[in-house]
Amino acid sequence: METRKVQVTGGSTYTVSIPKTWANRNDVEAGSEVEFYPDGDSLLLSPRSDDEGTTGTLDITDLTDRELTRAVMTMYVSGFDVIALEGSEITTEQRSTIRDATQSLVGLEVLEETRDRVVVRDLLDSSELSIHNAVTRMRLISTSMLSDALTALRDLDDGLARDVIRRDDDLDRLWMVVSRIFRSTLRTPKAAEELGLPREACFDNHSSARQLERIGDHATKIAHLTLNIDEPLPDDVLSAIDDLHEDAVEVIDTAMDALFEDDTEQATAMANDAREHVRDIDDRVRQIDELLRDLDPTRAQLLGLVVDSVLRSADYGGNIAETALQKAAPTP
Repeated sequence: METRKVQVTGGSTYTVSIPKTWANRNDVEAGSEVEFYPDGDSLLLSPRSDDEGTTGTLDITDLTDRELTRAVMTMYVSGFDVIALEGSEITTEQRSTIRDATQSLVGLEVLEETRDRVVVRDLLDSSELSIHNAVTRMRLISTSMLSDALTALRDLDDGLARDVIRRDDDLDRLWMVVSRIFRSTLRTPKAAEELGLPREACFDNHSSARQLERIGDHATKIAHLTLNIDEPLPDDVLSAIDDLHEDAVEVIDTAMDALFEDDTEQATAMANDAREHVRDIDDRVRQIDELLRDLDPTRAQLLGLVVDSVLRSADYGGNIAETALQKAAPTP
């Protein structure tokens, strides 16, 4: 850390010198323009750049299928605006994988293809994105997935179960967008200014989005389990699971309402209610366990996995409530 004294020039202008080592490292010299970003009681300084975006280059010669898909997603979440994928000779399978990965991510399009190079670019303007809207959309998708997964289980509706599984792609796509936005706010103060949100708020949204993505994963798990069931399940067990689901959704909705509540006292009360309700759910789970003991081991194990997924969804709602409590707490 270096310190500087504030000087006064011209009788009314405050000036502070810039450390030379920092200026050299960031190509700042006499005549260069810099940008200032207020952040609470801090003032962030950044070199001004006219670049259209950051470019990342990746050698994909030895990458195929899942590894290549994951590499494209990682570059996207990391915040690169232009992603150049290069190799000695890009195969047809690699091109197909790149196109599939590009289509699964919001804003990405292939701009250039040659024998040894594929370039994709993010065409979305970050200033037009809303992390709040993305998280709100994730809330709706994840809770509807959980509800439909249990409906499919009750009715043994394979079509609905497969629909739940497909919707998980939409949830993952939004999760990637939220992650990309959040990482961009950590990297540059300009991104946070364009969003109109402090970085702490971006962190709260990112943390909660992660919990919603996990709820979607458990809804998908229930849907997959449903596809392996051939015979109707006991009505008393299904009724108990429905009650458990209602409690879980109440926790999730209360926690999300608390997260988006501006009144700190009300947000704290709502978040505490959600946390307390998670503890009450444990008693209901124990009652369901008693019902499962009367079933044959195979069905009991399968339904036990369903109950565990619903319980974990409630726990994730409790995690969101914890984030809401931290958001409502006094700022140091």
